[in-house]
Amino acid sequence: MPVSMPGSRAKTHKTHHQTQWRAIALMLGCGGLWATLQSLPTTAQTVETVAETVAQIVPLPPPVAPSPSENSSSQEELLRTPPNPLEMTEPDPLLPRPVVDRPLSPLEIYFLRLGVEDLQRQAEARYALGQTNAAFEIWYRELRLRRVLGLAEEVSALGRVGEVAWRENRRTDTRIITARLEQIEQEQQAIAPPDYSLLLSIAQGYEKMRALPLAVTLYDQLLTQARAERNSAVEQLVLTSLGQLHLAWFDYEKAAIAYTDLLNLARSRSDGIRELEYLQQLAYIYQQGKMPDRAIPIQQELVQRYEALPLPLLIPPLKIALGDNYRAIGRVGLAATTYQEAFTQAQAQQQYGYSSEALVHLAALYEGLNRPADTLLVYQTLIQVEQQSYNTYGIMTAYEKIAQLHQTQGETAEAIAAYQSALSLAQQLDYASRVSAYTAQIQTLSGS
Repeated sequence: MPVSMPGSRAKTHKTHHQTQWRAIALMLGCGGLWATLQSLPTTAQTVETVAETVAQIVPLPPPVAPSPSENSSSQEELLRTPPNPLEMTEPDPLLPRPVVDRPLSPLEIYFLRLGVEDLQRQAEARYALGQTNAAFEIWYRELRLRRVLGLAEEVSALGRVGEVAWRENRRTDTRIITARLEQIEQEQQAIAPPDYSLLLSIAQGYEKMRALPLAVTLYDQLLTQARAERNSAVEQLVLTSLGQLHLAWFDYEKAAIAYTDLLNLARSRSDGIRELEYLQQLAYIYQQGKMPDRAIPIQQELVQRYEALPLPLLIPPLKIALGDNYRAIGRVGLAATTYQEAFTQAQAQQQYGYSSEALVHLAALYEGLNRPADTLLVYQTLIQVEQQSYNTYGIMTAYEKIAQLHQTQGETAEAIAAYQSALSLAQQLDYASRVSAYTAQIQTLSGS
């Protein structure tokens, strides 16, 4: 057997320990440490001493992983923020996939538009069947693809779908669509000059979703621009939209401003049909807004126009409203005369409903002026008019008013007679509450 020499074993032992120290130094990332270790003795005692020294070297701490609570919080945040359905996250099968980056060709756009219009029909069919959620999924796909076809088509579609979202009280969908319109508006406002036709379409989209502040702000800007360009067609369109918006929110003051401007615009063009339309709107606005002093001149002009056209059937209700406004500003003489004119014309045209209404308003005026004889005469005339139209309820109510009037004047016998007439009619109508009330009044007045 070959015998190993002591020197050879020592050499092998030293090489083995050197290899160990080199590995330790490299693991610790200390290149300079290996140079130092090479010069150390290799006895077992020295190796133990060096090992203790190396153990004292502290490596850099490893990266700290996120805590479970932090991971959970991030996941919850992602769950709370669903992806925007208007953003395209993956290619749509309807979109062409050209090999190189280039605009779509006219033929590709044509077929894409056909596909998008088919999506619109599918969504509308689902909506008609009451499948609203499914309809909106398809609508969102349509809207994403409309963006590829250009801003004009996208904005128009956003307004159309947004109106459905508002009508169905889908607040999240309304907010998403409104936000997209705002984004497009901001991009357009950054361009000099912006595309005003596109801004008008955006404003109309806001209007459809009842985003009043956004719509009004944009309409005001468009109105200023239209007037600067002397574009009366756009001016008329914007003013009409503003008037309708303010009316929808019962802001009669601002609605009146818009329709007054429209009236002036129509007069500058000698457009009699539009003038009449805007006068009617202003009369309605002032009446609903309880602005009698401003309503009167408009109503007076309307009466003149109805007489000139002629449109006689429209005059009695207008004169009743005019009489109300005269009464509201304390012009009681003019109010009485106007009510009488309304009654006379309505009666001549067999508009018995307006005849009765004019007499009721006239009787209330006289009663407020403490003119019982005139009030009684009006109610007696009212009974005759109600008989002409076979209005049993109206006759009963007129007798009740006459009875109350006699009762106030201390005319007991006349009051009882009128209540008895009213009671008879209430029994014909099977009006139980009135039968009880009239019976009680008769018993009280009769002393029984």
